[in-house]
Amino acid sequence: MIESGSRTDTGLVRQSNEDSFGSLPDLDLFVLSDGMGGLEFGEVASRLAVETILDHCREAKTDPKLPLNGTPIHGVSDVSNRLVSAIRLANLAIHREAQRGNGSGMGATVVAVQFAGERMSLAHVGDSRAYRTQGRDIEQLTHDHSFVAEQVRQGNMTDEEASASKLQNVLIRALGVAPEVEVDITEELVTENDTVLLCSDGLTRELSNAQIAAVLREEEDPQEAANRLVALANQAGGGDNITAMVLRSAQRPVGAFACISRMGRWFKGH
Repeated sequence: MIESGSRTDTGLVRQSNEDSFGSLPDLDLFVLSDGMGGLEFGEVASRLAVETILDHCREAKTDPKLPLNGTPIHGVSDVSNRLVSAIRLANLAIHREAQRGNGSGMGATVVAVQFAGERMSLAHVGDSRAYRTQGRDIEQLTHDHSFVAEQVRQGNMTDEEASASKLQNVLIRALGVAPEVEVDITEELVTENDTVLLCSDGLTRELSNAQIAAVLREEEDPQEAANRLVALANQAGGGDNITAMVLRSAQRPVGAFACISRMGRWFKGH
């Protein structure tokens, strides 16, 4: 069983909210997207991403034989393959929408998680993030697909330099930029009372990991946790749209290996 709470806010600087989120509680599926392209284009892109992913997974529940979009990925579950398929379709939908109109530069990030028994499938493209807290510890489960994050990974930039860089908004991967997209997919074991946070970069640019962990630790109600995270991000400056989805599992412990997660894989979409 997954308990959830969600909150989105325009922030204190932006004129519109280009973030979107949605869920299918009966599938324990949760999706968050941050649009780009400015004004209505970003709003359209993020909404299209969320709706396409939810629609595809909803249809697959009714028809398990529904074809996957692209080549199936070996070594991951059917749930993970379906989630990747949905994101590939969302990418194509945004790309086609941009081609039809004047939405040059239209695109979106996405982070999505689906819980299935003692596991969760986590997929993402862009710099919207997923975190997990267990006790007092917080772990970032995703890696930003951004220029500065790549520079940090390559040792060309420190975390402090990345945080101060004017290039933070430059993504090296996003939905809608091209007809095909690379989707990162991982599978994680879920332990009792795990808390998972999906969020847009408007939250993580204002709050540190320690601040986020403190809220998730102190607030038992997922909705109150989401509300407080957004409020704190606004208090810290609110320089961008802010969205937080707080998800809590109430499953039984799965043993000594529950904290061991499978290695992330990078897969090319088709």
